[in-house]
Amino acid sequence: MIFANSAFTADDTAVTLGFPRERIVVAHPGIGTEYEPDGPDAGRDRPYMLTVATLEPRKNLGTLVDAWALLEDTGLALAVAGGAGWGEQPQLDRRGVVRLGRVGDDELARLYRGASVVVYPSRFEGFGMPITEAMACGAPIVASAHASLDEASGDAAVRADPESAEAIAAGVRDALARADELRAKGLAHAATFSWRRNGELHVEGYRQFA
Repeated sequence: MIFANSAFTADDTAVTLGFPRERIVVAHPGIGTEYEPDGPDAGRDRPYMLTVATLEPRKNLGTLVDAWALLEDTGLALAVAGGAGWGEQPQLDRRGVVRLGRVGDDELARLYRGASVVVYPSRFEGFGMPITEAMACGAPIVASAHASLDEASGDAAVRADPESAEAIAAGVRDALARADELRAKGLAHAATFSWRRNGELHVEGYRQFA
């Protein structure tokens, strides 16, 4: 048997490996206790949109920076949290882009709580944990429209074509306008994910296929 972190990954694994889909158990990731709406924010001196990503091409940061450039009238800085991956990221050297590097869970929760909007433009994911973490902290979300992010996003995020800077920028404007609605939907959606449920699904899978 195989455990997968999403139905998308399970389906992809079954096709790629020729493995029986009925022997793949989906156990969505939970959300750490640090990620909650109540608590201090990052206390930055300028409103910001936040993205959380390992710095590599799959995360689509170049298109995000292009989208951010279309939002100059909003006054938002672009904060990027995440450790080095592979590939050069010269687009992040623009003025107004704040590289935060890899941060711990407590600081990441503060960043989520303080963000005007969290944008996750990845081209492909297994699940997309930053989406549910940010929702649990009360942040409005703009997420890539790629199907791999459907389960993390539910109906609680604005979705945008990851290859279009214009679509991402429009999504950010929509999320800012609907911030209260998206916060409420996001908190409800995030509440459906827990590490306890993840563990229960593992136990159920082991019992089923033992």
